[in-house]
Amino acid sequence: MFTTNLGFPAHRSAAPGPRRDARGAFASKGLIVNVTVENLGPCKKLLRVEVDAPAVDAALEEIMQDFQKQVRLPGFRPGKAPRHLVVKAYAPQIDEEARRKLVSEGYRKAVADQKLRVVGQPDIEEIHFAKGQPFQFAVTLETAPEFELPDYKGLPIKREMAVVTEEDIERALNVLREQRATYLDVARPVQEGDFVVVNYTGTCDDKPITETAPTARGLTEKKDFWLHVAKDSFIPGFTEQLVGAGAGEKRTLNVNFPADFVAKELAGRKGVYEVEVVQVKEKVLPELNDEFAKSFGAEDMAKLRDGVRTDLQNELNYKIKRSARDQLVRELLARVNCELPESIVLSETRNVVYDIVRENQQRGVSKETIEQQKDQIFSVANNSAKDRIKAAFVLGRIAEKEGIKVEQKELTQRVLMLAEQYQLKPEQMVKQLRDRNGFGEIEEQIMSAKVLDFLELNAKVEEVLPTART
Repeated sequence: MFTTNLGFPAHRSAAPGPRRDARGAFASKGLIVNVTVENLGPCKKLLRVEVDAPAVDAALEEIMQDFQKQVRLPGFRPGKAPRHLVVKAYAPQIDEEARRKLVSEGYRKAVADQKLRVVGQPDIEEIHFAKGQPFQFAVTLETAPEFELPDYKGLPIKREMAVVTEEDIERALNVLREQRATYLDVARPVQEGDFVVVNYTGTCDDKPITETAPTARGLTEKKDFWLHVAKDSFIPGFTEQLVGAGAGEKRTLNVNFPADFVAKELAGRKGVYEVEVVQVKEKVLPELNDEFAKSFGAEDMAKLRDGVRTDLQNELNYKIKRSARDQLVRELLARVNCELPESIVLSETRNVVYDIVRENQQRGVSKETIEQQKDQIFSVANNSAKDRIKAAFVLGRIAEKEGIKVEQKELTQRVLMLAEQYQLKPEQMVKQLRDRNGFGEIEEQIMSAKVLDFLELNAKVEEVLPTART
């Protein structure tokens, strides 16, 4: 659940929507607070809080006495300075401490009295403070969305009746063989499926390609560049024209850049490449024998096959579990309609945008391309953020209703796991989490997982045949 200690920023702007007042007053330890609640929009409220004058005077007196006991004034022993001199010397500090105390207590009581589920950080504005007069302040805050929990037991999901097959194991072993492949020089012309090492320069309209596409430097010139001679490898139609060439041979290749080519400036245009074949290489895969198994740390092929089977089954179980959880979340989101706090949506949208941009950069997408797609990226991120936040609120409400809680030992186990994952000492991991307020996030992750386990246990499951795997 999102709680007040997660540090989400509050926003002052009022969203359109109905406005209504709710009033309440209560007394506790002599503090009387009058509260007016005004709806500024979905999940956004303005609290006008008034603390009665006797409580203001009592707070000032309490703080003044604390100062009198602790301050040092010239000519007086600690705690013995006359009251009027203490007030004269420390009046601004006394007022500030009293205001802070009254805001803290008044806000807490106002929220409790109105039964508000506050999210993010409140924005507090003091209106009037003076001795002998009521203390008034206003609080703009966001609250958790209001919605009725749907029937969450018996949600329909489909679960694949999937097991690891011999064909799956063979495919996995072939992937391992590819990792141990060797590339041998061959003294023959290039054949389909070979690998070649080439030098090339490319032009478009008799000019270096960079004049047409400034960021496409790799398409303009390369030396000792490896290519797989296969259909649509590199630029479509490029490697097929190398079949039959020998090491040391030079060829002129004509290519048509596809309409959806990654370098937009070249899309649909023609290019000419001058290519020198430096080496012709044949890929050789190792045999599946005990020596091959030992290269992966297994005693023999039987042990390697057992290990591969176990890894594949674990991966398959994870995919089935993830699919079930995705279905459960989709079912819940479809059954709940509610507004969401604007500031949390904006904060989470920024996080998702950051993740999308980072993934694109890791895939080699240029900054220019990312900038061109920024509106689309924001839209995708915003929708994803809304789904995440909505799911978090719904799962949190289910946890409350079912009494599902996170135990301290579960938090400890997760921290130890993260420390091992990032190769840190546990105390270093704890410090990092404290510095970035990460414990709330971890607790929410554990809570969500436990609720989803509960929902899956109580789901209406339809066993289905597995889909084809490649």
